[in-house]
Amino acid sequence: MMYRLNGGVLEDTFKHFRACGCGRRECQVLWLSSWDSPEHITRVVHPRHKAHLGGFVLDDQWLSYFWLELGNTNTGIRVQVHTHPGEAFHSPTDDEFPIIHKPGFLSLVIPNFGLGPVGFGQAFLTEIQPDGQWQEVAISSRLVLA
Repeated sequence: MMYRLNGGVLEDTFKHFRACGCGRRECQVLWLSSWDSPEHITRVVHPRHKAHLGGFVLDDQWLSYFWLELGNTNTGIRVQVHTHPGEAFHSPTDDEFPIIHKPGFLSLVIPNFGLGPVGFGQAFLTEIQPDGQWQEVAISSRLVLA
């Protein structure tokens, strides 16, 4: 599926990365859209998590409430986006612990803790395949700025 990022989604994403990670810790956001129009990413959620130089762990209690919120608002997670300290790639930990385990789900990794220019430069996008494995895909084949 091709997702369209509505105005401000990418800018909000980088604001969260810079404020949370401060150039010292990884950070994650989730891109959401309505089930009525799943191709239009309209919301950025910054999960409650504990972060460090090489990763982060989501808060279990926050996640439980978040699943309920998604159901109550007819909303779904379309892309998980997180930072790495240097080069963008999908680590074995990233492969093993996505927030969604469904073919077609996307994971976008932003390099350098998100301190670079706002955009997809040097980013890495991967998608869960029907066999459960991750495969790199071209960003332009799945994401477009609206």
